[in-house]
Amino acid sequence: MMNSGTRLRFGAALLALGLASGIGAASPAWAADVIRIVSPYQTTTLDPMRSAAAGNIETYGQLYSRLLRRNADTGALEPGLAEKWDISADGLTYTFHLRDAQFSDGSPISADDVVFSLERIHSDKKSAYPAPLGALDTVSAADAKTVVVKLKSPFAPFLGNVEIWNMGIVSKADVDKRGEDAFVKEPLTSGPYAVKEWKPNEKLVLEPNKHYWREGYPKSDATVELMEIASPETRQAMLTAGEVDVMRAVPWAQIDALKKVDTIDMRLEPSTTIYMTLLSEKREPFSNMKARQAAAYAIDNKALTKAITRGYATPANTTLPGSIEFHDNDYPGIPYDPAKAKELLAESGMAGKEVKILATADAAAQQMALLLQAQWQEIGFKPVIVNVDGGAWWDATGKGDYDAAANWWYNETPDPDLAVRWAVCGTCGSNSYNTFYENPKVDELVEEGTKEADPAKRAAIYKEIQKITTEEVAQIPLYYAPNAVAYSKRLQGIKLTPSLQWTLEDTTIAK
Repeated sequence: MMNSGTRLRFGAALLALGLASGIGAASPAWAADVIRIVSPYQTTTLDPMRSAAAGNIETYGQLYSRLLRRNADTGALEPGLAEKWDISADGLTYTFHLRDAQFSDGSPISADDVVFSLERIHSDKKSAYPAPLGALDTVSAADAKTVVVKLKSPFAPFLGNVEIWNMGIVSKADVDKRGEDAFVKEPLTSGPYAVKEWKPNEKLVLEPNKHYWREGYPKSDATVELMEIASPETRQAMLTAGEVDVMRAVPWAQIDALKKVDTIDMRLEPSTTIYMTLLSEKREPFSNMKARQAAAYAIDNKALTKAITRGYATPANTTLPGSIEFHDNDYPGIPYDPAKAKELLAESGMAGKEVKILATADAAAQQMALLLQAQWQEIGFKPVIVNVDGGAWWDATGKGDYDAAANWWYNETPDPDLAVRWAVCGTCGSNSYNTFYENPKVDELVEEGTKEADPAKRAAIYKEIQKITTEEVAQIPLYYAPNAVAYSKRLQGIKLTPSLQWTLEDTTIAK
C-alpha cells in the first residue's frame, strides 16, 4: 500500500507481548492540566506526508484536519474542513465546499491550501504513502472555498481515503515561506492542537489550537504530552504510579493485572490489525509456492494465538484484517496439518533448506521467531533465527533479503482497497508488503474492486482475492488483534480508534 519499506504499520516485529509483572495501586501523581500518553512509538516528523510510522500517525490526527472526519462512535464519514461535497453522475468529479476555518496562527484555510496538500501527497517524491490518491487525475481550486477533484476512473473508496492520517491540510504559505525543513519541526496546524514543544526521542507537547474550526473543541484546555518509552514494564509502572494517563500497546501478559487496578480502565478496543508472517518470494525456499504452503500448514495458529495473546486475539483465516468490510468470515483458511506440510515440502524439493527468520531483539519478536522455528523444524526445514536491529529489519525486508519475518499491519479505513494494495498487490508500489508476491489475476481484481460500485459485486471480488492470496500464501495470517490500551479513569471521552487516532478533542478530565 505504499512505495517504501518505511511504513511501520507499523513497528518492526513488535508483537505486543511482554512479561507479567506485579501491578499495584499507587498514590496518583497526575497534573490536573496535563494529559500524558505513553507509547513505544516515536514521533519522527510533524509533516503528515513524510512518514507512515506508527508514532507519527497518532500525532498527525491531533495536528491536522482533513476534508472529512470519521465519527469515532459510529464510524460514519462526516463533514470536516469540507462542510459539504458533490459527486458527479459518472463518479469522476468530486467538488468539496470548504467551511470558514483557520490555521493555528489565525490565517484562513483556503482551497489553495487543500490543492497544495493533496498534490504533495500524490506527487511529491518525499510522500510516504501516495496510494490513497492513486486514482487522482487533477485537483484544482474553483474559488477560495471550492476544491474540484477529478479522477482517472471511478474509485469507490475515495471519500474514505481523503479522511486518513496523511490527508491533513497544511498551510501552503507557511511551507513556502519557511521551507519544508522548518515546517516538519514546528508547523502551523489545522487540527485541534498546536505544537508547544517537541523533544525528539522524548516527548511531544501539544496545546489546544484556539483557532480550531470545531467550536467548543478540544473540550479540555489541558496540554497533551505524547511520551516515547520503549520498555513496556516502564510504561506500566508509570501508569500505575499515576505518572501518565494512557498506556498504548499494553502487552498481553499485563492485561489481566491491569484490569485489577481500581484507577485504571483496561480496554481491548476494535482494530483492523493483523499479525502475520512475511515470506520472501525473491529467493528459495519461498519462491516455491509449495514450500510456502508447507510453511503455512505447519503453523498451528489457533494454539499460537492462544499462547501469545492469552486468548485476547482471534486466529486469522485470510490475508486481510478480520474487521474490514467484505472480509470472508466463512473461508476456512489453511488448517494446521503437519502431515500435509511434510508432503508439500517433499514435493517442493525444499526439504532440508535453511530458512533465515529475521527478528529484532524485542522479547516479543524473539518469542514469535522461536515458535516459527520450532514448527518449521518439525516438518523438515532448517530454520535459523537472524537477529537484527529495527533499521536493518526494514532494510532487509525492503530488499527481499530475508526468508521469513513476523510483523503486523493495519488498515486505515473499513474499506479493503488499501489493505489489498498494501498486502497482496504486486503492482501497487508496496511489493506486496515486501514479500514480492505477484499474481496478475489478483492485481486485476484489485483494480476491479475499486471501480465497482455495487456492494454485492465488490464483496465477491474481495472474497476471491482473499481465497487466492491465502491459498498461494502471499503472507501467513496469524491472528487479528484488538488495540490493548489502558486509561486512567480520570479521563472521559478518550479512546484509540481503529485508524489509530486518539479522540483527544473529545476528552475531558474528571474533577
